[in-house]
Amino acid sequence: MASYWYALNSHPNKEDLLFKQIESHGFEAFFPRIRVNPVNPRARKIRAYFPGYLFVNVDIEEVGISIFNWMPYSKRIISFGGEPSKVPETLILAIKQKLEVINEKGGEQFTDLNHGDTVNIAHGPFEGYEAIFDTRLAGSERVRVLLKMLSDHYVPVELNVGYIQKKKKSTKL
Repeated sequence: MASYWYALNSHPNKEDLLFKQIESHGFEAFFPRIRVNPVNPRARKIRAYFPGYLFVNVDIEEVGISIFNWMPYSKRIISFGGEPSKVPETLILAIKQKLEVINEKGGEQFTDLNHGDTVNIAHGPFEGYEAIFDTRLAGSERVRVLLKMLSDHYVPVELNVGYIQKKKKSTKL
């Protein structure tokens, strides 16, 4: 019989433990993780790319679905219409390539921030202020933002990339 990739849903923050359970049963597993640069130096430096999910490569006809649905730290194997949903091999390979690129660059990047975007400063001496994103500084985990000071004068400030958050657009009804 042929084996295919399937997505497996884990309990919150239990992906590592479920990954170990799957491997201890002798199954091939893929747990996509990326490096991050947290503000707190004691925080985790690696986190799940898809929180709550990982992938397993098995012959589901031979093994059965119940082993994954009842495995410790597992919620269920992702199914549609009662049938386990296969994840294409090409998608698994694409995820692996994307993770390789992200990790080679030193971790998670702010790809959704553009020059001129409004950001909130969430940590550090300017915590609570709003600023305008200017640029990511090459070769470092720092960014430059423009902080509005008195009399509508903007001052460039360099901050740790983990100190800023993109401002969410408010939805007006």
